[in-house]
Amino acid sequence: METIPGTVTIAPEVLVTIAQLTTQDIPGVYEMSVDWTRKVNRFFSNERVGDGVQVQVEGSKVVVDLYIVAKHDVDMLQLGKTIQAEITRAIEEMVGMNVRAVNVHIEDVHYVLEEA
Repeated sequence: METIPGTVTIAPEVLVTIAQLTTQDIPGVYEMSVDWTRKVNRFFSNERVGDGVQVQVEGSKVVVDLYIVAKHDVDMLQLGKTIQAEITRAIEEMVGMNVRAVNVHIEDVHYVLEEA
């Protein structure tokens, strides 16, 4: 007897979680940036939002916007490129969706004040 496979549906919230956890594991990222305006705006759009992440699914393609606070001692251009590559790899490997864009927004830099 032959079985007919059903469908697999990935909730956009899963993509948000993948993006958050992947980003937080990248050296040079201090934390995800929280913007309450983006969280409030999610009620008026089709985007899914988590702390520091916006995900939009357009057909079978994903657009990710990441908002981060970087550590002060990193090459921020290289950090952005690394984040883009790692998010693309994680989403494509874990859920098999194509990533159209990963936009990295470095919103702040974390400095540790040294006492004199």
